[in-house]
Amino acid sequence: MRISSRPIAIGLVTFAFSALVLARAQAGDRHFFAPVADPVVKEECGSCHLAFAPSMLPARSWQRMMGELDNHFGDNASLDAATAEKITRYFVANAGDAGGQRYSSKLLRSVSAGAAPQRITELPKWVSEHRKVPDWEWRHKEVRTKANCVACHPAADQGYYEE
Repeated sequence: MRISSRPIAIGLVTFAFSALVLARAQAGDRHFFAPVADPVVKEECGSCHLAFAPSMLPARSWQRMMGELDNHFGDNASLDAATAEKITRYFVANAGDAGGQRYSSKLLRSVSAGAAPQRITELPKWVSEHRKVPDWEWRHKEVRTKANCVACHPAADQGYYEE
């Protein structure tokens, strides 16, 4: 009885390809932050900058940030009370310490319990992840600021922050 090697070869190729795709998906998941899904948040926050994933900061940070919109990193980003309340509720409900977010627990691990950091780029895990980026790259005309995630992570608006 002779066994054909073709089905075995096809099976091995299929298995290898599937393993590659799965490994890539799992690797990408390590740096995935669910993007903003609320259209009001996308519009109001995304009109000036990337609408950052709520899971990148704890709820207390979003509450503080939304309470200080008249001085939002040097700009007046004030909103009417109803819109501000809606956005605050969305950010708090989806914050990194709200539970269920895989990578945000790593991002927020070294943030002390009472702290309400405002800059994602100053979180210890973020700093560690970006430590090898030379200073000149941050000053590049396409980047200009550490908060311009899409300059280096083209799929950041979809939640993917791969290298």
